[in-house]
Amino acid sequence: MTENLLDNVQINFDSGALWTMNIVLAFVMFGIALEISVKDFKQLWQGPKPVLVGVVSQFLLLPALTFVLVWMIEPYPSIALGMFMVAACPGGNISNYITHLSGGNAALSVCLTAIATLLAIIMTPFNLQFWGSFYEPTSKLLASVNIEPLEMVKLVALLLGLPLVLGMLVNRWKPVMALKMAKVFKIASLVFFVFLIFLALFKNREIFMDYILYVFWIVLLHNILAFATGFSVSKIFLLSDKNVKSITIETGIQNSGLGLLLIFTFFDGLGGMALLAAFWGIWHIVSGLLLASYWSIKPVEDKKLV
Repeated sequence: MTENLLDNVQINFDSGALWTMNIVLAFVMFGIALEISVKDFKQLWQGPKPVLVGVVSQFLLLPALTFVLVWMIEPYPSIALGMFMVAACPGGNISNYITHLSGGNAALSVCLTAIATLLAIIMTPFNLQFWGSFYEPTSKLLASVNIEPLEMVKLVALLLGLPLVLGMLVNRWKPVMALKMAKVFKIASLVFFVFLIFLALFKNREIFMDYILYVFWIVLLHNILAFATGFSVSKIFLLSDKNVKSITIETGIQNSGLGLLLIFTFFDGLGGMALLAAFWGIWHIVSGLLLASYWSIKPVEDKKLV
């Protein structure tokens, strides 16, 4: 009975607030792109190993390991689908900032953000559909919603791809102005976006309070898995300590805001999905800052070449 209640409840979030969230997310991505230039992509050719490891960690390993975690703990179907959604998203909006705080490779973080944003246009809808269809309870939810992957691709391209291109163009033509604008855009838009998440939770506080403990432990486990995935694969490929930090953070800080928008747009705010993504959006800021604080005071022995 409890499972059916959560899997069928709809989170209340009106169309006006949804449009606002769309616009704010686009501004967040625009703010990030103001610090990205074409030369950042050259890192892929000059030293492709860390970049490729980061992409594999984000778009291949994390979704696959999320499937394993779902299979092991058997959460409510809507919660499981929310986990697949978060795992399918690219790195989060604050990953570059947290990488800087932790003493990681900021250039690699920026490069991964740019590449992951472009790849997400295809990989986010693909991973959600692919892994969600492998788990029977979530495959039934996907079938009942009957989403059009092409429509999701269009929305992701509009929310991520267009702001990325526009921000990079401003960076190219007006680099000094772009850096000044970036500081304002990134902070202001991110704060407002987090405020919208809190607003959505407040409007649905009765549902949130009923399931907070259940969702908290699942988000905690999932977030630890994400950080561990990035850290482990980086160590396996013998990357430098700075690059290990960057890839760990890029994998552990997911763009759950994008996931939340897709949930409200294509799944009508499906209860478990929305709660999982919303709580992840708050928690990964806390966990990311805690990890950055630990790494910022830990001595770095950077003896590796890549």
